This record gives sequence, C-alpha cells and structure tokens, in this order.
Amino acid sequence: MSERGTDNHSEVTDFILVGFRVSSELHILLFLLFLLVYAMILLGNVGMMTIIMTDPRLNTPMYFFLGNLSFIDLFYSSVIAPKAMINFWSESKSISFAGCVTQLFLFALFIVAEAFLLAAMAYDRFIAICNPLLYSVQMTARLCMQLVAGSYLCGSFSSILLTSVTFTLSFCASRAIDHFYCDYRPLQRISCSDLYFLKVVSFFLCSIIILPTIIVIIVSYMYIVSTVLKIRSTEGRKKAFSTCSSHLGVVSVLYGAVIFMYVIPDRFPELSKVASLCYTLVTPMLNPLIYSLRNKDVKEALKKLLKKNPIL
Repeated sequence: MSERGTDNHSEVTDFILVGFRVSSELHILLFLLFLLVYAMILLGNVGMMTIIMTDPRLNTPMYFFLGNLSFIDLFYSSVIAPKAMINFWSESKSISFAGCVTQLFLFALFIVAEAFLLAAMAYDRFIAICNPLLYSVQMTARLCMQLVAGSYLCGSFSSILLTSVTFTLSFCASRAIDHFYCDYRPLQRISCSDLYFLKVVSFFLCSIIILPTIIVIIVSYMYIVSTVLKIRSTEGRKKAFSTCSSHLGVVSVLYGAVIFMYVIPDRFPELSKVASLCYTLVTPMLNPLIYSLRNKDVKEALKKLLKKNPIL
C-alpha cells in the first residue's frame, strides 16, 4: 500500500484549484471584485511603506512595525490573488505541483510572521502607554530589529515544517483542491495517506503560534486598559485608546478568521473559503485604511507627500 501511495504521489504534476462553486457569470464579478481589492491592497500598502520611509517624523518603533506589517500584507496577498484571478478566466484552473508548494510555503511564512509582528506591536503599545518615560530606552532600534527578524524566523520555521510534512502525503484520491489557493487543510482532504502526523504537526504549530501571540496581546492590553483608566482627563484617555484601537481592529479580524479556519473542525469548505478571504484579501486591504484614517501623523505625512508630488 505504501508503494502504491508513493507511486501515485510521484505521478502528481499539478493540482486543480476548484475555487468558488458559483456560475460562470459570477466568475466575472468575482474577478472584478478580486481585481479591485488587490489594486487597493497594492495602493494602500505601497503607499503606507512610502510614507513611513520618506517622512523622518515617522522614524519610530511603532511605524517601523507598521511598515513591516504593510510589507507582509502586500506579499502574502500577492501569493494568493493573482493566481485566483487567472483561474477565474481559465478552464483548467490548474496549478503546478511546484507552484502549489511555493504558494503554501510563502503564505504560511507571511501569515505566521504577521501573527508574531502583531504581538510585537501590542508589546510596543504596552511600553508606550504603561512606561512612557522608559519607552525610548526599552524600545531600542536593536530590539525592534530583533522582534521583526524573530517574526520572520518563526514564520520560516513553521512554514518549512508545515510544507514539508504536507507534501510528503500521497495524493491519490484526487487532484482537485476544493479551495482558491493551496492550503494544507484542503490538501489533506484529497490525500490517501495517514493524516495523524500532519494533524500533530498542525496542532503543535497552532499551540506555539496562536496561543503565545494571543497571550502577549491579551496581557498587554490588560495592562494598557488598567493604565488608561487611571488617567484622569477624558482627552488623555481618548488619545491613549486611539493609539490602540487600530491595532485591536486588525487583530480581531485576523485572529477571528484564522481561528475559524484552522481551529474549528473542517466541516464547511465554503465557509472556510469566506474566512480565508478575510485574512488573504480583506485584512491586507483594510490595514492601511485603518491605520491611516485613524492616525493623525500618517494623515499629515500623506498631505506633505502629496504637496511634494502633486502628480500622485
């Protein structure tokens, strides 16, 4: 049986991305929707990175993290959206075996890196609000670089582990992946291998990614809320909360979708696709809007940039 599985696995040269089970007429609408959202992702995240890099006033730890968040959002949405749009027009809807491996690897890397980066941003806000006098001493450029590098390192480790385990499976049941990109849960549905080891690995990764980052975020905000409530002036409390509300909104959308997708039992593939849309396209589109519309410094930097470059 193992030899047969190995043979079938070696014969797989491509997969079929089923995508959304809708009529062909709706594929045009979905293509236009994906195109619009992806254009907003490119414009918003490239714009955010440009503003942060060109304005000296934004040379702070918070904006350093925000710039990396835009970089991550831009790249992991680019791993998913272009191929999905191509498949809306394609009859075969195929993706090569190597392309599927690459897509899963890069997506896993960037989504895990974002989880750790959001935890680092929560810690940054904790220091800024709870220990403002020590902020410049504690949040040094070196520490910021280490936190960002650590986020990418954790993303790389988890991605290598998950991708290597996923693609040691034998795919003899079908080549059709019931999703709009290569993800390990839809891939395990079409495998005829024993999934025990993959489930152990995925549970291990969820335990060391979701649990620690959520704990850091929750504990940080418990201290932040406690500190803010001690501020006597209403204006002071409002200003302190405004620096955190954008981050909380991003965390809520991302973790809500991820928990639904990877923690809840995989019984409703179509709902999983909708949840996937939240963190592959909706969150990367909303992040620049949330941070720019609710951030006075970013809005002022954008006005300054537009005055210098009226053609923009």
